[in-house]
Amino acid sequence: MADAKPSVVVIDHGSGNLRSAERALARVGADVRVTADLDTAYDADGVVLPGVGAFAACMAGVRDVRADALVRQRIELGRPVLGICVGMQVLYDVGEEHGERTDGIGVLPGEVVRLDAPILPHMGWNTVEPPAGSVLFAGVGGQRFYFVHSYGVRPGATEGETLTVHGAPFVAAVESGALSATQFHPEKSGDAGLTLLENWLKAL
Repeated sequence: MADAKPSVVVIDHGSGNLRSAERALARVGADVRVTADLDTAYDADGVVLPGVGAFAACMAGVRDVRADALVRQRIELGRPVLGICVGMQVLYDVGEEHGERTDGIGVLPGEVVRLDAPILPHMGWNTVEPPAGSVLFAGVGGQRFYFVHSYGVRPGATEGETLTVHGAPFVAAVESGALSATQFHPEKSGDAGLTLLENWLKAL
């Protein structure tokens, strides 16, 4: 009998970008569903928290479907979660946009702030600098990934950070126990992004 595909739930909290993440995960071998059902998400091998747009709006959607409690519970139990773009940002303690501070899920220490760069939004392809022993970036060292954002996290908030630069250094990805997250969009990053998602699946 062939090995069962790992089950992955993409949390539907009203954000965009759900279907492209679903398609990319299915392409690399996941049995993937898009749903706001917390029981289904709790039981999955992996959970993906996507997000686009503003931190406060994304966090409101996350709270509406109680995905914040789900993420905290899975992390406490060592069950894998992957945040993407603003879905990464809301994993931190606080986000600050346009003078407004919004509490995040708080499973990562640190604040999301406006990038210190002459041109915003940051939109385009960057190489990244993963730490030694990175699981996510195995086989894709030196590859470029697609970013589109104006806010991010300064380096040094936590261990397991992958860094890149736009104006100043910022956190491009994090690997911390069961928690993984990318500021860039792996589902829009070509073969390198698909390899990263496949690496995450293999680690479930």
